[in-house]
Amino acid sequence: MKKAFSLALVPVVALTLSACSGLGSADYDRIHAEAVKASFQANGIATLDYLKQDPSNELCSAADVAGKPLDEKTARALEEAEMKTIKWPSDGQFLGDWKKGESIAQSGRGLTWTDTAGSPNGGNCYNCHQIDKKEISFGNLGPSLYNYGKLRGVTDPNSPQAKAIVEYTWGKLWNSRAYNACSQMPRAGHKGILSEQNMKDVMALLLDPKSPVNQ
Repeated sequence: MKKAFSLALVPVVALTLSACSGLGSADYDRIHAEAVKASFQANGIATLDYLKQDPSNELCSAADVAGKPLDEKTARALEEAEMKTIKWPSDGQFLGDWKKGESIAQSGRGLTWTDTAGSPNGGNCYNCHQIDKKEISFGNLGPSLYNYGKLRGVTDPNSPQAKAIVEYTWGKLWNSRAYNACSQMPRAGHKGILSEQNMKDVMALLLDPKSPVNQ
């Protein structure tokens, strides 16, 4: 049965390839987009919105396919546009509770069809970064975050001297593409992965001198 089924597909594949002959790149792009869309279905909070790429994703994906980075002018324009999306803390306070931040950073939960609307999301930070010196398993797609604040001389996150580092860290967490046009780091604030309070707690994990990150 398996062999007969496979052979039966041959005429269909041949017919499909024949029908596609003479098509231009735009036609193939359309066919590909339709095939991808047909392969997914909305389920719970997991909708099909993620199939719609924003300008940043479109340009960066095209650059990946072409096998070359964005030209500098396009990259700078994207970064400027992404920078405008950053929302700073509504009360002017950047740091929350590092203990809660640690829990968020070490959690990969959230945003799947099995989760309910309003349920807390994890930051999934451990998948790409070392966070604590005691960790024995962590990703290395991104740099180690151990001693993040200490290495940058942040002994008091609320001091005027620390202002630039604190604001940069918030902006990077909110929308990493404001600083690197095609960064693969999740845009935690911009995409609604983390709430403002979640962001503050992760900020405390990175910058509070009492956090295990800075020990």
